[in-house]
Amino acid sequence: MAIIRWDPFREMTSLQSQVSRLADSMWSGRQESWLPAVDVFDTTDAVVLKAELPGLKVDDIQIEVDDNVLTLKGERTFAEKVDEERYYRVERRYGVFQRSLALPQGVKADEIRATYEDGVLEVTVPKAEVEKPRRIEVKAAPKTVEATVAQP
Repeated sequence: MAIIRWDPFREMTSLQSQVSRLADSMWSGRQESWLPAVDVFDTTDAVVLKAELPGLKVDDIQIEVDDNVLTLKGERTFAEKVDEERYYRVERRYGVFQRSLALPQGVKADEIRATYEDGVLEVTVPKAEVEKPRRIEVKAAPKTVEATVAQP
């Protein structure tokens, strides 16, 4: 087990960044962002990404591919009309989200498919055909024979 030295300033810096982010969102009027949970796995034919996006409609989700980076964007809005006094706790995250993932080399970006069902977005990125190595036959160079003709 490794021994890690405790640094109180590291925790203070983390707290400062969280407070700054909260203050930014309050004064700018924008909603705080959140990140959806994402699973990425590899099959023989494709790379598959599954993202949990409960409560969103298909129109709320955007998918872009640029320079081999897949980006998911969207927004979950807080639309319930309940008096503030009636809430005991609000733990679900609302607001804008953006998640970018680098795609491996050798995928067909122009053939990406996406489906959305029961709050789960599934993005399938087909792999390109892998060029198989081919064997090149080596031929022996033709032998030339040099001869000298004796003159009488």
